[in-house]
Amino acid sequence: MPNGMRWVGLDVHAHTSTVAVFDDVTGEVMTRRVNGRPLEVLDVLHQLPRPLRAVYEAGPTGYGLVRRARMEGIEMAVCSPGNIDRRGGDRVKTDKRDAIRLARLFAAGDLRLVWVPTEEQEQLRDLVRCREDLRADLMRARLRLAAFLLRRERYFPGPGERWTLRHRHWLSQQSFEDAPSRVTYADYLHAHDVLLARRELVARELEAIAPNCVWGQTIARLCCLRGINTLTALGLCAEIGDWTRFDHPDAIAKYVGLVPSEHSSGQTRRLGKITKAGSTHARRLLVEAALHYRLTPAVGGKLAIRQRGHDPALIDQAWRVQRRLHARWKLLREGRGKPAGIVTIAIARELVGACWEIATA
Repeated sequence: MPNGMRWVGLDVHAHTSTVAVFDDVTGEVMTRRVNGRPLEVLDVLHQLPRPLRAVYEAGPTGYGLVRRARMEGIEMAVCSPGNIDRRGGDRVKTDKRDAIRLARLFAAGDLRLVWVPTEEQEQLRDLVRCREDLRADLMRARLRLAAFLLRRERYFPGPGERWTLRHRHWLSQQSFEDAPSRVTYADYLHAHDVLLARRELVARELEAIAPNCVWGQTIARLCCLRGINTLTALGLCAEIGDWTRFDHPDAIAKYVGLVPSEHSSGQTRRLGKITKAGSTHARRLLVEAALHYRLTPAVGGKLAIRQRGHDPALIDQAWRVQRRLHARWKLLREGRGKPAGIVTIAIARELVGACWEIATA
């Protein structure tokens, strides 16, 4: 091959991988199958003439390959598989075709590259997502338990909401005459209690790790905002990663999927629902935090504790954010009569911009 750039597409799996090399001068494509773990691909890349750039899709194999490649002087990136265009009539999918497609799209600049975390950042993100998985499992366990009681015509009399201490005491007093119902109810209740304990254990570990982790200072600064505690700030940092890679608040709002979708043609411009792109976890945390700004601006006890010891300019900025977002909520909800869901999304979009300003200050 002449001395042109080699664009390498990798289709990586746990036991076998496929390498496709596209030369942008001659247009020649070379493919090779590599048996073994993903790191075995590096031996093949070292044998190729320079310069070269390699890419593979983000997936269950993680980021170990790209980190090792960069340590050994190989230029490698990771792309988002969800943003790769697929032909509508293409019904043939093989590892070889996927690798060739990656190489050609990489050379054309049509791939969306993802941020590669460090090993420490990836480990912390896994723990954050572990708690998120436990939260989802706990919600499903509660739905099963509530549906079972509803089928047995057992209704919580109150006072108070469900899944409180009073409600848990009421659950422990429920008994059934038939054996199948007793076994089913005991298993559902036990699963709920175990998941609740596991979630709280992981939450305590995260709160203990957060102050000294790689995002410790950013987390402490974000906690000065209303509605953002340690777990919320840590979750946002774990999902967003490097805040400085966004050059404008609109870019990060687009990244987390809080901008409206659009279908415009000619003189007609139509805006639809939000795109819901990016991390579902980060978007949920922002929406939950945005709900706090419907309340009258105030600095309560917990928020005052989180703000203690920080720069007065940062505390003043957090107060201005709180007043601005509350005024925005009142304008949209009461002044214009917008539905509460739409208002919450609008506040979350502005809140992520405020988080970006604080994190990158």
